[in-house]
Amino acid sequence: MEAIILQILNGLDKGSAYALIALGLTLIFGTLGVVNFAHGALFMIGAFCAVTLQRLLNLSHEVIDDTKKDFLGNPLKVDVPYLADWFGADAAQTIIQWSVPLAILFSIPIMILVGISMERGLIKHFYKRPHADQILVTFGLAIVLQEIIKAFFGANPIPTPAPPAFTGSFDFGALIGMENIIYPYWRMVYFAFAMVVIAGVFAFLQFTTFGMVVRAGMADRETVGMLGINIDRRFTIMFAIAACVAGLAGVMYTPINSPNYHMGMDFLVISFVVVVVGGMGSLPGAVLAGFVLGILEAFASMNEVIDIVPGINQIIIYLVAIIVLLTRPRGLMGRKGVMEE
Repeated sequence: MEAIILQILNGLDKGSAYALIALGLTLIFGTLGVVNFAHGALFMIGAFCAVTLQRLLNLSHEVIDDTKKDFLGNPLKVDVPYLADWFGADAAQTIIQWSVPLAILFSIPIMILVGISMERGLIKHFYKRPHADQILVTFGLAIVLQEIIKAFFGANPIPTPAPPAFTGSFDFGALIGMENIIYPYWRMVYFAFAMVVIAGVFAFLQFTTFGMVVRAGMADRETVGMLGINIDRRFTIMFAIAACVAGLAGVMYTPINSPNYHMGMDFLVISFVVVVVGGMGSLPGAVLAGFVLGILEAFASMNEVIDIVPGINQIIIYLVAIIVLLTRPRGLMGRKGVMEE
């Protein structure tokens, strides 16, 4: 039972990332009808926003420290962060240690700007083009963004630690009266963060006038346009929101998986499988499929399962996708007629 609960927690952790990326993908497909293969690159850019802020906070200058001397007795030069000059050494250290949560605020305007630039500069020219054209051009854009990140930050993963308060593990077993269920704090934080973001997106679409207009536009774009509403502008904003969701997912994932230039591609393919399994254009389907596939992947990664079926952890998501598409082509919660022609 302890092993089962632990794998469920692992699945919710992976499923959180899958669900957040798939949610943004579905927002874009549902509003604009665009298959955006550059969405994984947005996840990567968000992760490197956290890296960038960490480096900015660590910018320093040399000063002579009379309290530290070399073997000849000469004062040593030490690097002192600019933050220490402005806020004091203790406050500067605290700010640097909390760089990942602070990167949430840092990344939001950047991701909104990237999303609007991507949609206005490129995506809008492919609205009425076949999906194959959209896939090719957005995949090419993803490769370009990936190489830009590689050129600036290098090819090696860059460690981005969580705040010290969340670096330990939580005794989840003691909470429910069991043993040997120790789970990292930050992975639990990531799951909670994902739930807040997902709930926020659904609440925004469901309970705001802007969201109601967007949902109406997703169902019948022409009719909404005939009412004098600039639906294109609202869809551009939704693209920016989708980019922001992917970016925030990347920011908070950095302590779990050190950012590297190909992490967007690593998540992209799986996220598209999640979207297809959940149902193209279905937001609840994307979230449901993300968590279901994350849990299945976690259970398939157990040594007991791998001993019986070697390599099953590498293909379980794709096997589920094949089964779902053969039995229900529109996905678990897809609209009737979508992907069924």
